[in-house]
Amino acid sequence: MIRIITYNVNGIRAAIRKGLPDWIEAAQPDILCIQETKAQPEQIPYFDFDILGYKTYAHSAVKKGYSGVAVLTKKEPDLVKAGMGMPVYDAEGRFLRVDFGDLSFVSVYHPSGSSGDKRQAFKMQWLSDFREYLTELKKERPYLVVSGDYNICHKPIDIHDPVRNARVSGFLPEERAWMSSFLETGFIDSFRYLNPEPHQYSWWSYRANARANNKGWRIDYNMVTENLADKINRVAILPQAMHSDHCPVLLELDMII
Repeated sequence: MIRIITYNVNGIRAAIRKGLPDWIEAAQPDILCIQETKAQPEQIPYFDFDILGYKTYAHSAVKKGYSGVAVLTKKEPDLVKAGMGMPVYDAEGRFLRVDFGDLSFVSVYHPSGSSGDKRQAFKMQWLSDFREYLTELKKERPYLVVSGDYNICHKPIDIHDPVRNARVSGFLPEERAWMSSFLETGFIDSFRYLNPEPHQYSWWSYRANARANNKGWRIDYNMVTENLADKINRVAILPQAMHSDHCPVLLELDMII
């Protein structure tokens, strides 16, 4: 069994101070995909994870205190690849891949468009380029687990107030259409594959007691290629982890690495 967890920690150093290592030790993921490290390479807390038995790989943004992704793994991968070979995106530290035999895991942090029209346009261009990149990557690496913060709720069931948020970045019609088209390229939303229940969220605003009232958004995903469908064994959202405004999302695959 492979235990995969994706977690936007909203600052890895802050999450460490809030007890992230203790949580990792208890959760025991085989692969932990982290987003929004907000840390430069020399600021990644490798030691804190090394003593737990994890090898840590990170891809940081050029801009300090911004974006950044990482992967923690108990087993050393065959290959680690940072970025997509697209400088405009790689400078923001949004994509990190690790390979084990035929199986690849990606930690990805999709841009947010909430700060204005310019970043929304950047997000839509990224989404288009990302889909094209993964379509090509699948030809080389057909068994993919693409975990991370997608910054999109796909369907009304994935957001607490779909009517009021219908014109809000993260639930725009064009973003939701992109998600449908991405899945149609041969990916499965592993959580929804096993769990059709409403009120399942992975992010809550810090405002108005949103988390306490479970007024959230499901924007964090473990996407898998369709050829892994019969390996999906268990999925869960883990809201008891309180190191961030996001919470971890779990996927267990009936495989070994």
